[in-house]
Amino acid sequence: MTAKDILAEIKPLGLESYRKVLFNHGVLGPCYGVKIEQLKKIQKRIKKDYRLALDLYDTGIYDVMYLAGLIADDAAMTKKDLNRWVAKANLALAGCTVPWVAAGSPPARGLALAWIEAKREITAVAGWATLNSLVAITDDAQLDLAERKKLLQRVQQTIHAAPNHVRYYMNGFLIAVGCYVKPLTKLALRIGEKLGPVAVDMGNTSCLVPAAPAYIRKVEARGTLGKKRKTAKC
Repeated sequence: MTAKDILAEIKPLGLESYRKVLFNHGVLGPCYGVKIEQLKKIQKRIKKDYRLALDLYDTGIYDVMYLAGLIADDAAMTKKDLNRWVAKANLALAGCTVPWVAAGSPPARGLALAWIEAKREITAVAGWATLNSLVAITDDAQLDLAERKKLLQRVQQTIHAAPNHVRYYMNGFLIAVGCYVKPLTKLALRIGEKLGPVAVDMGNTSCLVPAAPAYIRKVEARGTLGKKRKTAKC
């Protein structure tokens, strides 16, 4: 199966109403408006295909790029591949597809730390989102907890002055560490309480910025603190 075959298959599945929703959530450029459940049916059939994923992402069509992330062989993705992906990403892809794949790749940590230093807002978003995914799928014994503490301190010191969308994913990092890294849950809660509400302009959407302490405590109440995910992909 080729990228051309995939395009021919999914284009008729697009819905104008869903396309408008995607545009409201930061999608730019070509987009068919195909719902995720339809893309996941194709993912289930293909499973993983490194080369096809690269070809699909290169089409520049949002739905197809999202599918590329679902079928990507994360372990085969190189630093060069992922830097190309983040360079082509819009806000929506930088917050999900790119970091989901990056988190499962060999250069995950180094890329995330480099991306959060980027002046380009979308790249910095991808960096923090990759860090969020990493703590969700990586055993605590394999995490550098001292490094995570420093990153939490960075969030505390800089989040309110960070670019708009970066603030959202820095807040997400605070939540992710609090929920997935039990040794740092109390620290994440303390920082979240000190920070108070994090203001982010979510554009023409009804999305809200979750309050980190409240979110972490809900997970604690469910008894799932520290429970890792098998994959960052949704």
